[in-house]
Amino acid sequence: MNKTGDKRYQLTNLETGQASELEAHAGTLGPAVLDIGAVGRDHGLFTYDPGFMATAATASRITYIDGDAGMLLYRGYPIEQLAEHSSFLEVAYLLLKGELPVAGELASFTRSIGEHTMLNESLLRLYGGFHHDAHPMAMVAAIVASMSAFYHDTTNIYDEHHREIFAHRIIAKIPTIAAAAYKHALGQPFVYPRNDLDYCSNLLHMFFAVPCDAYHPDPLHAQALDLLFILHADHEQNASTSTVRLAGSTGCNPYAAISAGVSALWGPAHGGANEAVLEMLEAIGDVSQVPAFLDRVKDRKGGVRLMGFGHRVYKNFDPRAKIIRAMCHQVLERLGHSDNPMFELALKLEEIALQDEYFVSRKLYPNVDFYSGIIYRALGIPQSMFTVMFAIARTVGWVAHWQEMIADPAMKIGRPRQLYLGATRRDYRPLEQR
Repeated sequence: MNKTGDKRYQLTNLETGQASELEAHAGTLGPAVLDIGAVGRDHGLFTYDPGFMATAATASRITYIDGDAGMLLYRGYPIEQLAEHSSFLEVAYLLLKGELPVAGELASFTRSIGEHTMLNESLLRLYGGFHHDAHPMAMVAAIVASMSAFYHDTTNIYDEHHREIFAHRIIAKIPTIAAAAYKHALGQPFVYPRNDLDYCSNLLHMFFAVPCDAYHPDPLHAQALDLLFILHADHEQNASTSTVRLAGSTGCNPYAAISAGVSALWGPAHGGANEAVLEMLEAIGDVSQVPAFLDRVKDRKGGVRLMGFGHRVYKNFDPRAKIIRAMCHQVLERLGHSDNPMFELALKLEEIALQDEYFVSRKLYPNVDFYSGIIYRALGIPQSMFTVMFAIARTVGWVAHWQEMIADPAMKIGRPRQLYLGATRRDYRPLEQR
């Protein structure tokens, strides 16, 4: 930890007078963290923080969020700058390596990703074991976990070269895995990757090409996907990233850790939120119904939620939402959908909510999920695949955090403690005596 500006605090037991010194470690940005080891060691106490609202479980150099300022930095670079000037694979390199690549490094990295895009045919045959209407996230989680059965010779987590091979392999193959899940659901033939295409154009090709017709990915579609992937690539210690870290701390196969992250992302409160936004907009139905819908949201007894607004960390505007909103306009206008009823409904909902004191006072601003689903739909990607698209992008962040953790000599297996509220000790009674 950065020791600059570290401070010391004293914890005193008011009954016994016993005092302990707690050290606060300052990071390069953000709040300091209090080392609470002495609380348990000297006082026999655990700290209690449901949902980890005020707990730093690790030290990291990858991503920084300032929720009050609406700031998101990847390795120190503002997300706005990366979204405007960078590409997804360049951002992937940055997250993995810590620095932006020079031209030769980016070319080598891009070439390596291209060389690992194909799936073993045995993995493709596994899709046949899923029913046609299985959720794609179930297939993706299972196939990613199954990869651990195919690469025994390159999954020594303590070998730096093996870790790099794993990183390139999973980043390259996750679009192929996702596209195969989509094709299986449609009953269409799997489409093999084309390494002459860029990362996002290749994904669109695998999604929408069929053997009987020529398919040429639309550059605007690929650009929109690339932007969405940049914005979703990492987001600090979120639920799925923490899941990858917790699973990975056991020393498990890295594919198993990533599969755990896919499963965590599937939740509607996390990666599934953009699906929930479209479901909400469809339920509202028409711009004229927005005020009545927001009234139901404000009625706490009604149980109606405003999806796509608010964030666990951001207490200001989600910076990614601003970028996506602009891209949403561009995509719909270029595709001839500027009069898209769903988009118009979303704009009206945003407009009214941001003028309503109820939502403003609670700092409920649109987040990244509010517009991403609309873009995906405009690109022809079905709602069932929205969370899968999120997983493709977030895989880069998961891998970066997993690599950082495994390379840390101070790494320990994750083992949260608890406040026990169950029965005290009692003796077993035979069945006839109960």
